[in-house]
Amino acid sequence: MFDVIIAGCGPTGAMLAAELRLHDVRVLVLERDAAPSPEVRIVGFHIRSLELMAMRGLLDRLLPHGRQRPSGGFFAAIPQPAPQDLDTSLPYILGIPQPVAVRLLTEHAIGLGAEVRRGSAVTGLEQDDDGVTVSLSDARQVRARYVVGCDGARSTVRKLLGVGFPGEPARNQWIMGEVELDGPPAAVADPRCHFRPAGAGAYQVVVPTAGLSDRPPTLDDLRRELRTVAGSDLGARSPRWLSRFGDATRLAERYRTGRVLLAGDAAHMHPPLGGQGLNLGVQDAVNLGWKLAAQVRGWASEGLLDTYEAERRPVAADVLDNTGAQMELQAPTPGARAVRRLLTELMGIAEVNRRLIGKIAGIDLRYDFGPGPDLLGRRLRDLDLSPGTLYSHLGGGRGLLLDRTGKLTAAGWSGRVDYLADPAAPVDFPAVLLRPDGHVAWLGDDQADLDRRLLRWFGAPAT
Repeated sequence: MFDVIIAGCGPTGAMLAAELRLHDVRVLVLERDAAPSPEVRIVGFHIRSLELMAMRGLLDRLLPHGRQRPSGGFFAAIPQPAPQDLDTSLPYILGIPQPVAVRLLTEHAIGLGAEVRRGSAVTGLEQDDDGVTVSLSDARQVRARYVVGCDGARSTVRKLLGVGFPGEPARNQWIMGEVELDGPPAAVADPRCHFRPAGAGAYQVVVPTAGLSDRPPTLDDLRRELRTVAGSDLGARSPRWLSRFGDATRLAERYRTGRVLLAGDAAHMHPPLGGQGLNLGVQDAVNLGWKLAAQVRGWASEGLLDTYEAERRPVAADVLDNTGAQMELQAPTPGARAVRRLLTELMGIAEVNRRLIGKIAGIDLRYDFGPGPDLLGRRLRDLDLSPGTLYSHLGGGRGLLLDRTGKLTAAGWSGRVDYLADPAAPVDFPAVLLRPDGHVAWLGDDQADLDRRLLRWFGAPAT
């Protein structure tokens, strides 16, 4: 019997498997595809995801395989430069081929001890008081204490649970891809059409289609739509990858049913504007991983696992809102163009630009941990400490008490919370307690108050 079975070995499933293995949770990842997808679509890791990768020692593995570009011009593709005052040491987006990202995250999970089975599709689920029996496409069954569906927008796990997926169906569709061109047009009247250099003579192209289709796009499809929108096919040739996307938006009614949970695209669907989908799923995984591990290991405080949905579902709802707003701003109607011109002007104000990019990059997020300073519930940027940096102390997936006073203790929680005394730490509070996902769970200098927060997030102290 496994502790956790994960359906789906995409970025969300692989990251979740690795997070669970940091706590010695026995994990089985089931992937329905017998081999990795050959589609070399480029995906982007935004700032917050890069910070999480840095915390777990993964960033150095990813960087050689990607292209860095400034974190600007992502909101509705309005061409504004990256803000200069972003609160991060990683002020860029990393574009990387999706198969490479999945491979690196999967290798990381396997290296930590996760088991991955390819060609195994989930066909049935049956819960009882002790666990979940999972039926597979090869007629076998496996069993685990918990199951997490990370199996995409058409999630089998979500459907088997009977969890509703309400929202809006697609009204519009685009073809996206990377192809070689003779060159982008000087101007295109339709704001839904985009061209961006992708290196080696290629361009990333996004072009609206005349109708909706479930068929994989071809180069001829792209050329036809380019002729309609840009007046020429621009010599489009040698596609690296092509795909379709629409503007459907859906959000799962709940993220947990008993011993089965949902994460990533299985829980939310939205247009890919701003490149937020991959990042939302990876951040789901890091939020869920340590909480589910605590439940499995037996030290979770009451209600800890339920904070996963309480924290992450509103984040997904906000992404649905901001991608919906971006879609409206790209409509080729006079009203939408007028609003787009106004927002372009407003984004010339540094604080407006920073706020919108901070939202997409995931660094403005504040979880509601109750009354307290504004920093409570937010994540901390990486800091220079003695020794090392802040993120270098979070690699084990445990909490961290950063103490400038040298008088506090988390001794009763030493297996779940690391301790670092640094009188010179560049923070404005005597001490800071961080959760394993890097969010601030407590600030102050009162030991009794700290103990209450340790109890809340890290369970009863060990005896």
